[in-house]
Amino acid sequence: MPPLATRHLYLARHGEASPDETALTDDGQRQAVLLGDRLRRVPLSVIRHGPLPRAEATARLIGGRRDDAVPLEVSERAGDYVPYVAQRHELPPESADMFLDRLADLSPEERADGPALARRALAEFSGPVLADEPRHELVVTHAFLVGWLVRAALDAPNWRWMGLHVANAALTVIRYAPGRPASVAQFNDMAHLPADLRWTGFPSDFRV
Repeated sequence: MPPLATRHLYLARHGEASPDETALTDDGQRQAVLLGDRLRRVPLSVIRHGPLPRAEATARLIGGRRDDAVPLEVSERAGDYVPYVAQRHELPPESADMFLDRLADLSPEERADGPALARRALAEFSGPVLADEPRHELVVTHAFLVGWLVRAALDAPNWRWMGLHVANAALTVIRYAPGRPASVAQFNDMAHLPADLRWTGFPSDFRV
């Protein structure tokens, strides 16, 4: 059996989407291209993306900026879903109503399917890998899953994926080394984007 090696997980929220979310806007396409340029020399072994058009289009634009042929793989686990449905007793009393209001409209199917997908996402995307050398993987996904994986890397409570906001085409990097706790090297990094392309998909009052 191969030894365990370090996994470098690169997470990106899709580029800015059209109002109907069926395509990327012009700015969203520019964001994806610039993110692709930033990752161009990272030795990626795979680019995984969620099944929705905005994630797939972003992944293809990123892949198109590379000189090598990195495989693109669609993954339901990289989709847009609520990863964990908190109960009131888990939440801080002063903010419980706000968080529960956000989850109130979920159907029974969404309440079951999302957490199941989230557990599978953790199994598939996190932790060291069985390999002889370190592996670099990119997952193009949605804000909720980025928050969920960062929460897990920090051993924060399950509900804490809420409140972790992620901008379009922002980059998050988590390092999973054998025998060590996960390390969040970067979160919501937009250094590859010019000022006019930053902070889309982010609450306006949080922009700095």
